[in-house]
Amino acid sequence: MSRAVVFWEYGDPDVLRVVDVESPTPGPGEVRVRVRAAGVQPFDTNFRAGRLDWARARFPQRLGTEVAGVVDAVGPDVAGLAVGDEVLGAVSGGYADHVLARPDHLARKPADMPWAEAGGLAASGRTAVYVLRQLDVGAGDTLLVHAAAGGVGSMAVQVARARGAAVIGTASPRNHDHLTSLGATPVAYGDGLVERVRAVAPAGVDAALDAAGTEEAARASLELVGDQQRVVTIVGDSPAERLGIRMVSAQPTEEMLAELVDLYETGRLRVSVYRTFPLDRAADAHREVEARHVRGKVVLLTD
Repeated sequence: MSRAVVFWEYGDPDVLRVVDVESPTPGPGEVRVRVRAAGVQPFDTNFRAGRLDWARARFPQRLGTEVAGVVDAVGPDVAGLAVGDEVLGAVSGGYADHVLARPDHLARKPADMPWAEAGGLAASGRTAVYVLRQLDVGAGDTLLVHAAAGGVGSMAVQVARARGAAVIGTASPRNHDHLTSLGATPVAYGDGLVERVRAVAPAGVDAALDAAGTEEAARASLELVGDQQRVVTIVGDSPAERLGIRMVSAQPTEEMLAELVDLYETGRLRVSVYRTFPLDRAADAHREVEARHVRGKVVLLTD
């Protein structure tokens, strides 16, 4: 048997329940991962609450799109992974003791990477990589990241810096030192945002990522960048979309995960874990994320 977090109706975090389920058996082209850590995404909290018109639950519904753990069973026609391999990557239903995964959605976990960090890398990391490709951010560009201290934001700051871009990140003042440590120039959000950004980027802003989902972030991005094609949001059903800013999301690929692991192993990327919770406190983890003061990632641990 195995544990999994399930909900039967939309609602507040208390709709989440930990239940006993049969451990899944991997089919052709699949492996089973004994989960050690699972990242908690803002998507998860919005999905649980029924806030996403474009993503509807099929009850009973599970949650979790990123995990780290140990391969403990291998299905037919799988090459390159074996029982005992430590991996991280993208899954469906990752808030659980065991989950099935495709090998091309996994990467080997660096040996010295803590489980909590590994569990919070894949989803936020791949979104950051994909967004920067969509925006064509590279050396010499100046990128504006809204909610830069959050999971995707902090990843985007570091990946952009590794590509040679300058980064300006919006965050509350208490997170400014954190953003500076990641290589970004911090600015406070709120009234006067456009003027503050122009003061630290007199040559202008080339591209913007909205990870905040606020009208202020959307309007400031459009005004500062000028080119709507170089502004994107990762927040669905937000003011950004209503203002004509495209919403992007990423599917996992081996290439994306390999890039993230390489950045980590070469010291150019770190995963900031804000807080961890045991699996049976998934509801508390959701409350933490919904408080919107998270610096980095909230992660569930199964042991």
